[in-house]
Amino acid sequence: MSLNRRKLADQTLRYMGTGGISRENRHAGFRPAYRDRRSGQVYLSCYADGRPAPVHVLDGLPEALVVQRSAAGHVMAVAQWVEAGFVRAGRFYTREEAVRCLQAEDAALGRESGLAPA
Repeated sequence: MSLNRRKLADQTLRYMGTGGISRENRHAGFRPAYRDRRSGQVYLSCYADGRPAPVHVLDGLPEALVVQRSAAGHVMAVAQWVEAGFVRAGRFYTREEAVRCLQAEDAALGRESGLAPA
């Protein structure tokens, strides 16, 4: 099943409070991104005009990954092998990996993360 706006919204709800969403991990240098699991190519989340987006949006992904557009031309869904995650220091992290990374960093610093497990 393809990645679409509804799935992104569902992921946001699922990971809220864990560090697996943009507003909870931006402070640690994570940027919303997507990975094409077939090619390994990673794309930062961008608006259709190429500006970096602060959250996961589909409009800036390459046309080759798009499987559905709205009547207004907005990307509604992308190929099923595209996954949402984050980039930090040149490395792609799935949402789950970002959560674990933040929790490990907090533990190494001896502080409570305040984040729930994913």
